[in-house]
Amino acid sequence: MKILVIQQKMIGDVLVSSLLCDNLRKAYPHAQIDYMVYESTRAVVEGNLSFDSLVLFKKKHQTSKWEYFKLLQSIRAEKYDIVIDAYSKLESWLVVLFSGAKQKISYWKKGRDFLYTDTIKRKKTSSTNLGLIIEQRLSLLDPLHLDIKLDNFPRIFVSQKEKEFATSLFESQAINKSKKTIMLSIIGSSLDKTYPLDYMSKLIDFIAAKGDVNLLFNYMPQQNEAAKLIYDGCTEATKSKIYQTALGKNIREFIAIMDSCDLIIGNDGGAINMAKALEKPSFIVFSPWIDKKGWATFEDGINHISLHLQEFKPHLFKGKSAKIIKKETAEFYRAFTPELIYPKLNTFLKTHLK
Repeated sequence: MKILVIQQKMIGDVLVSSLLCDNLRKAYPHAQIDYMVYESTRAVVEGNLSFDSLVLFKKKHQTSKWEYFKLLQSIRAEKYDIVIDAYSKLESWLVVLFSGAKQKISYWKKGRDFLYTDTIKRKKTSSTNLGLIIEQRLSLLDPLHLDIKLDNFPRIFVSQKEKEFATSLFESQAINKSKKTIMLSIIGSSLDKTYPLDYMSKLIDFIAAKGDVNLLFNYMPQQNEAAKLIYDGCTEATKSKIYQTALGKNIREFIAIMDSCDLIIGNDGGAINMAKALEKPSFIVFSPWIDKKGWATFEDGINHISLHLQEFKPHLFKGKSAKIIKKETAEFYRAFTPELIYPKLNTFLKTHLK
């Protein structure tokens, strides 16, 4: 049996959809299972033995019709029996169409039924603390009627060499491992997913005041200027606990560093999802325009806590569409003051800084 799972999206989605491969491997131990992802996200699933190979969707496939056609031909040549399309956009529709698979599974949407043999209506609300995104992904396995207990926790695998890299980095930075080390996701993937920089400085001051801890920043090189503004906005006492240069140069190095940290706090995004997959406690501040029910995974009020402005000031959202909220994100964010966050953050820190 040959199975292709498609998830051409960002890190968090690729990580969550790896659960499909995990469960398929459990149900069909001898099947060939391939996982189609964007090349830029491959690092997050390195070391996962649930699939046989990665089918990489590269930039050339987006920019060259000929390269894309060659990719479609290679997929057709594999003669897959089952295709599970967790992406379900134009790029994947053609892959599904060319695959020639007997069984083709995806989410239901009007006008797409002819592409698939089985379609699943997306759940609108979560019935467990797994989070809506995980429940939705796992529902794509329903048409297969797998006779197994489903795994529902996506994992990241860290090699011994990567563990040694993190140990060496901590030693070179003189980071005291006897203290708790907190990763701070200080900047989101875009400005409208980033807690105001001056507010973030105040949150970091609050965290630093709660104990003798090591503080690490996570951000991308192009965000260096914003990171400096956050650092400069902190008190001198807080700055003494921040290790500014303890950074990874790529996703795998970040994973290795995160594996050596104790918890993560900050903006919602790929860093948080990777930390959760490493079984690290998380405290998340969601952007006002993001519906948190999708990505508030494993929420239990203890190990995983997330906050959204709507929980504090629901009146601000009344009569406003998601489009308007996104357009006015900056104004909404200003209303999400650190003082609203401190009480829950204090409880979280008391639990995990023991």
